[in-house]
Formats: sequence, structure tokens, C-alpha cells
Amino acid sequence: MAIEDKQLDVRSEAPARRHALIFENYTALGTGEGFVLVNDHDPKPLYYQFDAEHKGDFTWDYLEQGPETWRVRIGRPAAGGGK
Repeated sequence: MAIEDKQLDVRSEAPARRHALIFENYTALGTGEGFVLVNDHDPKPLYYQFDAEHKGDFTWDYLEQGPETWRVRIGRPAAGGGK
């Protein structure tokens, strides 16, 4: 039985706190695990931050792309290389 990914809804968080909270959740992930980020805008700047700081060690998959809600699965790859 597959374990469902935790959802991290940051829409009610202060903008200054969002990235720190997201990276705390990412750091807590084990290999092959992930969480679903729920946001009120396209988190593309967050993607660039992940790419700069964790290149090749994260996955990023859009599940929903607005216009009101964005959902992105962020994870640690099971074996070598993310996107």
C-alpha cells in the first residue's frame, strides 16, 4: 500500500516564512519521499532556488497550475538525479 504524500499548504503563511518552511520539509525527506506544496501563485522562483541549492537532488512535478491554486510535488529522487 502506497503512502500518500504530505500536503504543505503555505497559502496562510507569511510570505517571508514560506521558503524556510518549504526547505525545512524538504530537508526532512528521506530518499524517494516527497510532499505536495499548495500555493496561491506559481512557485517558479522557488524552483530556481532549489535548482541553485540542490541541483540534481530534487524532483519537481506540477500537479495543478492555477489560476487560483498551484500544487507541486517536491521530492528527493529514489536513485540518482532529479529535475
